[in-house]
Amino acid sequence: MQDNLNETASDQACDPVFQQEQDHLSDTYAKLEAIAKNLSEKMERRRWQAAKDKDDMQGEVKHNFASDGEAQETYVDYAVLNNLIRDYNLEQDADSERLAAAAKLLEQPYFAKISLEMRAGAPAKDIYIGLAGVADENYRRMVVDWRSPVAEVYYNQENGATSYEANGRTIKVNLLNRRQFDIEGKTLRAYFDSDVAIEDSLLLQSLSAQRSEHMKAITATIQKEQNLIIRHEDVPALLVAGIAGSGKTSVLLQRIAYLFYRNRGSLDPRQVFLISPNPVFAKYIENVLPDLGERNPETITYRDLCARLLPAGRNPQDKESPLELLWKIDRAVEGLRFELADLRDIKFYGVRLVSAGAIMQLMQKYPNVPAGPHLVTLVREELFNRLDARLKQMAATEAVQDELLCLSLDEQVRLFNAPYDPQTEQEGRDCALAYLQERFAGAVLAIERDEWLRIDRIGMRLLGVENLPVSAWLYLNMAVTGLGNPDARYVMIDEVQDYTPDQLAVMARFFRRAHFMLLGDPHQAIRPETASYEQIREVFECLRGSIEDCQLLTSYRSTPEITALFAGLLPESERMQISAVQRADQPPALIACPTEEDYEQNLRRVIREASDYDGLTAVVVPWKSQLKRLQKLLGDDTPQIIGQDRRLPSSGVLALALPLAKGLEFDHVIIPDAGASLFPANDHVAQNRLYTTISRATRTITILSNGPLTPLLDFANQD
Repeated sequence: MQDNLNETASDQACDPVFQQEQDHLSDTYAKLEAIAKNLSEKMERRRWQAAKDKDDMQGEVKHNFASDGEAQETYVDYAVLNNLIRDYNLEQDADSERLAAAAKLLEQPYFAKISLEMRAGAPAKDIYIGLAGVADENYRRMVVDWRSPVAEVYYNQENGATSYEANGRTIKVNLLNRRQFDIEGKTLRAYFDSDVAIEDSLLLQSLSAQRSEHMKAITATIQKEQNLIIRHEDVPALLVAGIAGSGKTSVLLQRIAYLFYRNRGSLDPRQVFLISPNPVFAKYIENVLPDLGERNPETITYRDLCARLLPAGRNPQDKESPLELLWKIDRAVEGLRFELADLRDIKFYGVRLVSAGAIMQLMQKYPNVPAGPHLVTLVREELFNRLDARLKQMAATEAVQDELLCLSLDEQVRLFNAPYDPQTEQEGRDCALAYLQERFAGAVLAIERDEWLRIDRIGMRLLGVENLPVSAWLYLNMAVTGLGNPDARYVMIDEVQDYTPDQLAVMARFFRRAHFMLLGDPHQAIRPETASYEQIREVFECLRGSIEDCQLLTSYRSTPEITALFAGLLPESERMQISAVQRADQPPALIACPTEEDYEQNLRRVIREASDYDGLTAVVVPWKSQLKRLQKLLGDDTPQIIGQDRRLPSSGVLALALPLAKGLEFDHVIIPDAGASLFPANDHVAQNRLYTTISRATRTITILSNGPLTPLLDFANQD
């Protein structure tokens, strides 16, 4: 490997390759500046021209509705004007995207180059790879997007004969050289040639940088095992098991960016869902995709999803449902026949708009359609028509006309844009209908949400279970009504080991047409009721047909010393497969305090010293209740406590409970008490909690205990 990261200025001046690459960078940068300048000027000219054309055409539109013919001409003029504005907007949006790409590349035009021999004996073709693709005025590709098919050759990290897939064809090439750059703006700071991932100096430089309050993209340093997942073909479900610090979340976000590129023009961010563990995590990752030039997907927690689907007042946090109960629902609905008691009146403000009996009559119009989503859809459409007819009937009554006269002047203006003063009987009915449609808007929503079905009663009748748990209620609702999001194409679930089997079944069924990517670490399951990887496979094999597995076994987050500490908690067969990439640093500090007084002094000392550290220090406790104990012990010296809705600072000392720390990383971690009472031996979940807590640290870990350390760490004391 030829490594130039540490060359001096004099060395660089004597290096013809360095000078050649700097010249190419300078030329590329100048072209990017010209592209950005031309696009800005072009967009400004278009803005001026669009405003002028709009004013000119508006002056020519006559707004004449005196006759049907003249009204038709007016509508045609409106359409021409709207089409003109639309065309301007489309052109402006396209140039805006190109300008944003050029601006992003001006920060770092590219980060790598591959030299390819496209056929035997042909001269080498140099391809520069960056965060976005851009071509010059002759449509020659100056920089290719990292997601383009040919860029896969770079990430495969294998010189010599290789290949990539493009437009359904396998293209065989010879990779002559793989060069990486350290570039800032138009300045080349270093380059190096490499085909060995573990000696990747650019990766080490990136990893050694101090963490920030937001996660950053890993585009330039994606490793081969990560790239296989990022570019994986679409499958019903892809289950990724990665050790702590293996870049699972980064891979997930790069995968989303790759999917947007591969499906550009057809994939909308609203069709991609990221199920986030908590709001703090969502804030931590929110800048990654925008920095890559992509919009964020729909990011929600499982609790948010349930809250959207459940009736008002129903708590989304409830006891879990055994998988067998959900599978029983699938079997039971096959023979379902609706009864009158399964239905409820559509009733608002004491007015019965549609009775349960009328709904039953609508169902009986379709004797050959079995109970289930198809029948519910047919009845739902009938109910919209029935509600519309009912409101029109009510609008013609004197009672409603009297209600309109009793409205305040402000209400009349809000509803009708003028005081209520109908000139004809029809105008009066139209105003009354508008009033009723607003008043009973909740009825439309109730029909849309199928609230005229008594899901609890159906569940009790089919399953013999009263007060169905949330997951079972949602699953039954989906089985009976077809509730779900059929438009979602991709769903990413991070920290998948933190969900119960029934929660995963609900998501698998709700997003019934989506491709799932499930990322987690079975050793970070910190609650006993959550799904094992075997149960995850069972759920998705049952509901999606198949599931494929991938592994990430290299730790990029933590120093070798910290990696060895948390890996020591794993079975030997797994421990032997794990490797670390970070440079060596300080050994873990394990402090067992014999007395209460000694414990308090040491805890105060390490927290006080942490306030002088570079970066962010987290005091991580197993549960929220331990935060209160910490406050009681330390008083005013307690670090800032982070809750669900707080953003992470970039430096300082904070305290938080482990469930909130999941998926996050910190420069320094303090475990205030790792005694046997909190982390008992022979307790698998306690062992997972300790593994997860230690693995939050990137640079240093300090572990204290009030009394002896947990026996789980005996191996560390022996070392």
